[in-house]
Amino acid sequence: MGGVEDDEPPSKRAKASSRELKGLSNGFSTKVPASCSSMARPLTSQGGDEVIGSKGVKKVEFVRIIADALYSLGYSKTGACLEEESGIPFQSSTVTVFIQQILDGNWDGSLASLRKIGVVDESVIKSASFMILQQKFLELLDREKMTEALKTLRTEISPLSVNSDRVRELSFYLLSSTMPHANGAVNGSSGLRVVKPKPRSELLEELQKLFPPTVMIPDKRLLRLVEQALDLQREACLFHNSSLGETSLFTDHQCGRDQIPSQTVQILQDHQDEVWYLQFSQNGKYLASSSSDNSAIIWEVDSDGKVSLKHRLIGHQKPISSISWSPDDDQILTCGVEEVVRRWDVSTGECLHVYEKGLLGLISCSWSPDGKCVFSGLTDKSIVMWDLDGKEIECLKGQKTIKISDLHITSDGKLIITVSKETTILLIERESKHERCIEEDQMIVSFTLSRDNKYLLVSLVNEELHLWSIQGHIRLVAKYKGHRRSRFIVRACFGGLEQAFIASGSEDSQVYIWHRGSGELIETLRGHSGAVNCVSWNPANPHMLASASDDRSIRIWGLKQLHPKRKGKEKSPSENGIHYCNGDTI
Repeated sequence: MGGVEDDEPPSKRAKASSRELKGLSNGFSTKVPASCSSMARPLTSQGGDEVIGSKGVKKVEFVRIIADALYSLGYSKTGACLEEESGIPFQSSTVTVFIQQILDGNWDGSLASLRKIGVVDESVIKSASFMILQQKFLELLDREKMTEALKTLRTEISPLSVNSDRVRELSFYLLSSTMPHANGAVNGSSGLRVVKPKPRSELLEELQKLFPPTVMIPDKRLLRLVEQALDLQREACLFHNSSLGETSLFTDHQCGRDQIPSQTVQILQDHQDEVWYLQFSQNGKYLASSSSDNSAIIWEVDSDGKVSLKHRLIGHQKPISSISWSPDDDQILTCGVEEVVRRWDVSTGECLHVYEKGLLGLISCSWSPDGKCVFSGLTDKSIVMWDLDGKEIECLKGQKTIKISDLHITSDGKLIITVSKETTILLIERESKHERCIEEDQMIVSFTLSRDNKYLLVSLVNEELHLWSIQGHIRLVAKYKGHRRSRFIVRACFGGLEQAFIASGSEDSQVYIWHRGSGELIETLRGHSGAVNCVSWNPANPHMLASASDDRSIRIWGLKQLHPKRKGKEKSPSENGIHYCNGDTI
């Protein structure tokens, strides 16, 4: 009765089980038979209700997850000593027996122990029983014990009434004399897929995920708790903006203000009039800007962060209000104010196509995620979609847009986002044409979409920025205040490491930066002599920010130089030090 009978002699079976018990795959941890001394005393559970620290941490749970960490790291004797000295067992003796029974293939014994280890949910017991008996069935098939496998299927697995589809699969394996195999190996004679049963240690890992954590502690629980604590500290850190370096467990995480790009490292003055718009490419290797001088410029960003003019794009008859990079950064769209949209080749600067529709003016431009279609808002308040050659594919008529040059398509291509009224942002599902709205109390100036498509940042006429969550139920998440706007279009952006910051232009000639999570204003950048119309944060370099101004210039902002220049070894303004967590800099 019971498990699959191994063909190996008992001594070899015991050795194999011991090996599996000591080092299960994927770090599954369990108690290795060891003792702190030659005469280990029996364990008596201590301190069941005792708490430690100021947050009500249960001592029993704390000791158990420490023991789990020790066993996971391979410190078996130390883990055993902790159990012995504290009197708190890592897991109950019944669970230890259950684990050994699974590893030994003692299936009847493990099913009996299953009802003694503390699982009270009958559905969990049924699911665990199914997993155990499935393993037994597959191992019998693997050993070509068809009669015993059939008996297990009929008298043990089927009566559980669990996962009938899987039961039919198991029946098929038996009838076709094949065995399921994880790597999809094919039986050469039958041409059917055959599998060997999974290692018993993997079965234990799956059972552990099924059981309540009080029965079997989730694998590497202490490490997970430490990682969660580090994540929370980073999220709370106002200046965390670097993935370099290591975070120490010996101190609380804290970055310095020097992590934020706040020093002008380069000034670009090649536009002949006010600079209205700018945007970095997705790969961070280029910057595009547009101006009321009717031109756009493609700038190249070298490996040291220095920006140089690559192409000047000439052809528009009116000021250029917006720019959009293709998904692969090989092409760019520019839109003139109520004029046309032009598509350009980034490598050559050549105009590849001009998009227009009769006497209507175009007011915005955007790409489909596959880079095969171009979208634009029109002065008749509709939105049109063309293929690259200018053939009209679709036109969304009605009150779909107004004269605001912001239009976004989510990276999965499912949503078109536009401003349909002065106080309303419209989210249109492309397939169903179902519409959702964001209603603001104030007039909308501009908006931008986060890289993960989950948030919209909306700039309002009352000098506020609103952060909206658009995934699922639409809700207002945060507000940012401090910048100035009274007459002009002022744009904001997400930026920094994991887009943890919000930056905005301002009519007082400054750039404002907030911590996205807390809403706290952390930096005000001075240098421009005219209104700052637009800002863009390099998506590939969290330490590079660009701003465009009415003073006809673009400023590139980098990290402040913390060390004085040394004679013979001077740094250029674009060569910033490598900044690490906890405020250290080299």
